Amino acid sequence: MRHIIVLFGAVFASLLKGQAPEASSMTERVGDTGFIQVEAESFRKLTPKQQELVYWLSEASIAIDPIIYDQLSRFGLRQKRLLETATTGPAGRRFASFTKLFLANRGNRNDTTAQKFLPDFGFDEFRQALPENLRKEADELRPSLFDPGFEPLMTAKSPRSGLDILQASANNFYSGVSLADLKGFTERYPLNSRLVMGAGGRPEEQVYRAGTPDGKIAPGLYAMYLTKAIGFLERAAACAEPAQAAVIGNLIRFYRTGEFQDWLTFGASWVQNDASVDFTNGFIEVYRDARGAKGTSQSFVSITDERLNRLMAKIAGNAQYFENKAPWADRYRKQGVKPPLARAVETVAETGDFHVTTIGVNLPNENEIHQKYGTKSFLFTGSMRALNRAAGYSSLQEFASSEDETAIGRKYGEEAEDLMTAMHEIIGHGSGQPNPKLAKDARFYLKEYFSTLEEARADLMALWNVTDPKLSELDLITSPNVGKAMYDSAARAPLTQLRRIPKGDTIEEDHQRGRQLIAHYVMDRTGAIERVERDGKAYMRVRDYGRMREGIGALLAELMRIKAEGDYEAIKALIDKYGVRFDPKLRDQVVARFRRLNVPTYWAGVNPDLTATFGPDGKVVRVDISYPRDFLKQQLWYSAMYASGGR
Repeated sequence: MRHIIVLFGAVFASLLKGQAPEASSMTERVGDTGFIQVEAESFRKLTPKQQELVYWLSEASIAIDPIIYDQLSRFGLRQKRLLETATTGPAGRRFASFTKLFLANRGNRNDTTAQKFLPDFGFDEFRQALPENLRKEADELRPSLFDPGFEPLMTAKSPRSGLDILQASANNFYSGVSLADLKGFTERYPLNSRLVMGAGGRPEEQVYRAGTPDGKIAPGLYAMYLTKAIGFLERAAACAEPAQAAVIGNLIRFYRTGEFQDWLTFGASWVQNDASVDFTNGFIEVYRDARGAKGTSQSFVSITDERLNRLMAKIAGNAQYFENKAPWADRYRKQGVKPPLARAVETVAETGDFHVTTIGVNLPNENEIHQKYGTKSFLFTGSMRALNRAAGYSSLQEFASSEDETAIGRKYGEEAEDLMTAMHEIIGHGSGQPNPKLAKDARFYLKEYFSTLEEARADLMALWNVTDPKLSELDLITSPNVGKAMYDSAARAPLTQLRRIPKGDTIEEDHQRGRQLIAHYVMDRTGAIERVERDGKAYMRVRDYGRMREGIGALLAELMRIKAEGDYEAIKALIDKYGVRFDPKLRDQVVARFRRLNVPTYWAGVNPDLTATFGPDGKVVRVDISYPRDFLKQQLWYSAMYASGGR
């Protein structure tokens, strides 16, 4: 599970006091999207062998990057090819802005809102800029690129067109299959397959896999990309420590077979491997699937940020304490909590469905691994620094309901945001235990509502525990005002996040649904939060912090009960009531206020570049790191991996 940034605070600001001001990390801007350079200076402290390991793991990350374009749209890879061709042609500058947005979102639907966006040029102009042999292709893709009404939503969890959630979603996890078709159908590969309607009128699974060298398991969907990644992973395993080499070998096995048991074997070995150079690579998060079943392809490669790792370790070491203090029934309380491996990290590669706005993640997602082996939590300090350097306090000043709230936010908001993320990942995800009567993981029972529940539950664990004296005892909090800043932020979130939903009146993204669920539930059930109007502007204000905590505890206990019991009807009622709909007029006001602030609404990251020098024997002699600050050039370089002859 991942934590998406809401406010833009400095990472562990209290530990960074006294450092010289840094230059802006924003390299360019296209409309509402800011492009920011992510840095990883920890790379320079690695041994040459570790640097080579990072290089090969990064190449494996780049190798799987094309998969996400196909997963998010059946037209995605074809669109990508045409846009890159036009952008590198004689009239390339005319198409560059849209192409950057397309690549930043892994397609032509916004990563956050799931809503389609259109080119800033006409079809005829685009077609004319393409070579003759690609113009027929452009004709075929015209509706998918230029028609706003053609498949407008990547993921539609609240469809209004008479279609079900699968039919109304533009993503490519299903083809010709409705929810009704899946009744009585059991998937062998629920995480890593596309479901299509077979010739016999029954759904069939197209498995994501490379196939085995002996031919006993045939190649499946995405075999070309997975085979390329396997080649780089084999090079990585050759320069990894034995335990991590075994982890990489397990991932290779999964990519070849596609078997879920091989995925669990990889996950179990990965979560037990505590390495300074770490990575994820696989079909992991299920947010893009309206059913919450199919995993999207993603990867990151990370290096431990030793300066800030202490805070993560302290929270992880007290995971059982926070579990014992949770407000839910004893029968849902986990005992013998295995402290998650918690690390503050800088990334050298983020590809596929992994974005710079992901500032925290807790993995693996599979409950079979949680219960036996625990989890790993990552806090992405490089991304947080880049986001902080690209934005300031203007949004706080605009949306805080009072001067006192602004003052508390300026002084303690950064610390509150950092602590929120750390607790969300470390003591949020993976806490609690299910009723033993459940034969399957909770996501099976809660379906399209599971991810929203889990993100809200993790946020609530942070909000519930921020007032616990244990944090002061552990020297993890500087003032009770940190808790107030966190509560203020949670109250404002349903208002400020509307800037990312420019159309419609429903929320589709799970993190956003979770934030609105929390604030609106507390507002309705306790009155601790209120909406106020002043000078024609709306604000969300915390009236009573104590009563707000009571509401947080009540909702947290109920969400844990729902998850533990697999109560679909209860979570559907809660989220439909509090988490889905908003007033478009309020959204328009928020968008206008942000427009006047001139702060980007969305963010995309530019990875560090790694360059390997090879000796006459083909072995790596040296790996250098640099910061390119040119998003489009970097993405075209990634695409060249699959160009004729490679790059």
